[in-house]
Amino acid sequence: MKCTHTAIVIGLFLCSFFSIAEESPPPTPMEAAISTSMPYPSKFIDVLGSKMHYVDSGSGAVFLFLHGNPSSSYLWRNVMPHVAPLGRVIAVDLIGFGQSDKPELDYTFQTHSHYINGFIAALGLKNITLVIHDWGSMLGLDYARRNEKNVKAIAMMEAIIPPTFPMSGYADFGPFGETFKNFRTPEIGRQLLVEQNIFIEGILLNGAVTRKLSETEKNAYREPFLDTATREPIYVWPNELPIGGVPERNVVAVEKVGEWLKKSSVPKLLLYALPGALVNADKAQWMQDNYRNLESVFVGYGAHYIQEDNPEAIGRNIFHWYQRKFPK
Repeated sequence: MKCTHTAIVIGLFLCSFFSIAEESPPPTPMEAAISTSMPYPSKFIDVLGSKMHYVDSGSGAVFLFLHGNPSSSYLWRNVMPHVAPLGRVIAVDLIGFGQSDKPELDYTFQTHSHYINGFIAALGLKNITLVIHDWGSMLGLDYARRNEKNVKAIAMMEAIIPPTFPMSGYADFGPFGETFKNFRTPEIGRQLLVEQNIFIEGILLNGAVTRKLSETEKNAYREPFLDTATREPIYVWPNELPIGGVPERNVVAVEKVGEWLKKSSVPKLLLYALPGALVNADKAQWMQDNYRNLESVFVGYGAHYIQEDNPEAIGRNIFHWYQRKFPK
C-alpha cells in the first residue's frame, strides 16, 4: 500500500507541474545562448568549521547570488556574466548543497542564516547587492533586514515572502497543496524527498523548468545528492515553509521581512515570469504597490527556476536597473 500511495502522490505532483509548464510557449532561439558550464572557477572557504563552495570573479561593487532548494550556485551560471561588467560577482552553495560540506546539522532556516552570515563575514563583503531566489530570497532579505547598512540593493525572484507566504493552510498552495502536505508528513515526506529524490527528479528536472534541460545540466543538479545520506537538506526545506502557523519561528521571520520591505528605502527589483510558481503577475503588482522603492519586471515565461529559462533577461534587467539606480 505504501508504494502504491507514493506512486500516486508522485504522479499527481508531476501532473501539476507539467500542466504549469505546458502553459508556457515553446522554447525560443535564445536558448542557444544558454551554457551548460559554470564560467568561473571553484573556491572554498572555512565557515563555522565547514568548507563552503563558491565562485568569485571581478572586483569593485559586490553582487552576492543566493540559491534555494535543491539547487546550487550552478543555477546562476548564465545570469552572472550579464551582471559581471558591473563589478564582483559571487555565488555560494548553501551549506549542505552543491559542493559545500554536508555536516550533521538540522538545516533549518536559522542554521542556514548562521552560515550565510559567516560566509559574508569570512569574505569581508561590504555594500552588497543581493541577487536572490527561493529560500535564498529569505536568507538574503533577513540578512538585509538585520544589516541594512551593508546592503546596497536587492534583486529577487520567486521569493518566499508576502503575499505568497506565510500561508494559512495547504489550500493556499493551489494544485501543490496536497503535495506539500505530504512532503511535511514525516513517513511520506522522507519516502518522496529522501528515497525517491522527488525534488530533484520530479520538480527541478521535470516540471519547474520550461525548456528541456540537457543531461549535462541534469547531472550537475543530481551530483550533490546521489545517495540518500546527502538528501537531508532537501527534506528539511519544505518543512521550513511557514504554512498553517508552522513552524512559528519562520512565520515570524517572514512577517518581519514583509514589514521591513514596506519600510526600507533600499532599492529593490522583482523579476517575475509567467505563469510562475510563487510569484505571478498579480503578486508582482501587489509587491510593487506595497513594498517601498520596488520595481517589478516581467522576464518571460517560466515556472520556478526561471534562471534556467530566462537567464539573459534576468541578467540584463539587473544590469540596466543597477545602472539607473547607481549611475557613475
